[in-house]
Amino acid sequence: MSDAPERLPALDPELSRAFVIAAHSDLEKVQSMLAEEPRLVNATIDWGGGDFESAIGGAAHTGGKAIAEFLLANGARMDLPVAVMLNKLEVVKAIVAAFPGSHKVSGAHGIPLSVHARQGNAQEVLAYLESLD
Repeated sequence: MSDAPERLPALDPELSRAFVIAAHSDLEKVQSMLAEEPRLVNATIDWGGGDFESAIGGAAHTGGKAIAEFLLANGARMDLPVAVMLNKLEVVKAIVAAFPGSHKVSGAHGIPLSVHARQGNAQEVLAYLESLD
């Protein structure tokens, strides 16, 4: 007999897709969907060709600060594109120091970190990223 908790069934891919799409611009819809299904907080979809996108990733490349902050407050995973968009300079510096070259990674859809910074009006992070090239 195992002590591991029973796994819940996988989320409906269409529900995950709708949530990720909503996270690009619709905070109210994100809030209502998450209230109904909390497991959506880290939902990710595969657009094909190795292009994976999470809800918070969608918020990150569209400058959706309120959506990203809401998702983080509800258990979403922070990543480099999100930290860039939110102008979290010390977080970005720590990641780049720990993982040299990570400033060259891109977010969902191959969108560069500089775009995430511009979308979030993250001037300090943008200046830092530009100083690395």
